Amino acid sequence: MIEICALASGSNGNCYYIGNGEDAILVDAGISRRQVLDRMTQRGLMPSKVRAIFISHEHADHMRGVRVLAKKLAVPVYMTQKTFDNSWGPNRPEKAEVFTPGEVININGFEVHSFSKEHDAAEPCSFRIQYRGIHVGVFTDIGEPCDNVTEHLAQCHALFLETNYDNDMLWSGPYPYQLKVRVAGNKGHLSNAQAFELLSNHHNKDLQVVFLSHLSEENNRPDLAMAAFSGLTDRFSIKLTNRYAAAEVFVVKLPEERVIV
Repeated sequence: MIEICALASGSNGNCYYIGNGEDAILVDAGISRRQVLDRMTQRGLMPSKVRAIFISHEHADHMRGVRVLAKKLAVPVYMTQKTFDNSWGPNRPEKAEVFTPGEVININGFEVHSFSKEHDAAEPCSFRIQYRGIHVGVFTDIGEPCDNVTEHLAQCHALFLETNYDNDMLWSGPYPYQLKVRVAGNKGHLSNAQAFELLSNHHNKDLQVVFLSHLSEENNRPDLAMAAFSGLTDRFSIKLTNRYAAAEVFVVKLPEERVIV
């Protein structure tokens, strides 16, 4: 089994926990060290079990806290060379373990599959984490679903999937026009509708849960995101993440381990 938890998800900070009870990794560290540690403790997750932090790209909401957090936990930070080179100095860890998109990194039995995606960053990546036959995906900051995204998503038993904006709210909202174009563009973010279409067409038959992630505070609402996925709730669980608090801890099991009542 694997325990997963979105410690934070939104444009003000992102951090995702994947653990097996003995070891864990974090994907992104866009909130402060104190927030990460406090939220883990509140959910009964032990910071001492974290073995590595993986960074998807250099934007502050994904690596704002990584320098201090990695030093506190005494764990390595993995990112691409371009992500390291283009990150803001105060956020940048003293050193990084560099990987190439497409590389698989093994951390205490976790196979972390990295792959490139469409987003307006230097070398953005997403991750599929595999442990003893269970696959968990962290799929946010995706401008449009490329072949890499659909291939990896189709293997997942659990997902953190971006539902950044409601189309009507974005185009009628307060953002300047050029920012609206950027958000909705092919290197921006996924809308509720785009994420629903992606999931409908490519989900694994044994998918157990999808956490709707990276919701915009200005251009989306939790009820709109949930409503967009109402047609899929009979197939797997749909749950929300939160920018201000950790979401629930969900236990992902192999299909044969699940008990149907």
